[in-house]
Amino acid sequence: MPDLVAVTFPDHATAFELRAEVVRLQGEYLIALDDAVVVTRAEDGKVDLHQATNLTASGAVQGSIWGLLIGTLFLSPLFGAALGAGAGAFAGAFSDIGINDQFMRDLAEDMQPGSAATFLLVREATPDKVVERLKAFRGKGKILQTSLTADSEEKLRAHLEAKPET
Repeated sequence: MPDLVAVTFPDHATAFELRAEVVRLQGEYLIALDDAVVVTRAEDGKVDLHQATNLTASGAVQGSIWGLLIGTLFLSPLFGAALGAGAGAFAGAFSDIGINDQFMRDLAEDMQPGSAATFLLVREATPDKVVERLKAFRGKGKILQTSLTADSEEKLRAHLEAKPET
């Protein structure tokens, strides 16, 4: 079962940098993610979710491919592609995979205006190597929520929330 890790930062840029670094680690097979979302809270209190995957665009592409194939069977490939793209975009806009959007919005209500959080749904990881690579974020964030064991959460909290080494 995947583990949820949510880390808050006092600014938006650091949250996006953490997500980018974790995605790089995924490319090196040090971590496997099911979802990675940055949640920002604007100065006016508005909460925005920045998904790593645009489900609407993904649905439109997949729908147009299927529509083209089905349309070809009925001698109307362009109409099939257009209809499939529309249906796929509609379905993608209303689908929610990974971390529940409402859960993230609810947690973001307690965040300070101008701050951000990175939500990661981690399927598996090589913890010692991942923690080593995340040294640049030491002392910059605070653990908001995890589904880790108490020992694992404490180790992550001690590493992430500690003052940077000089």
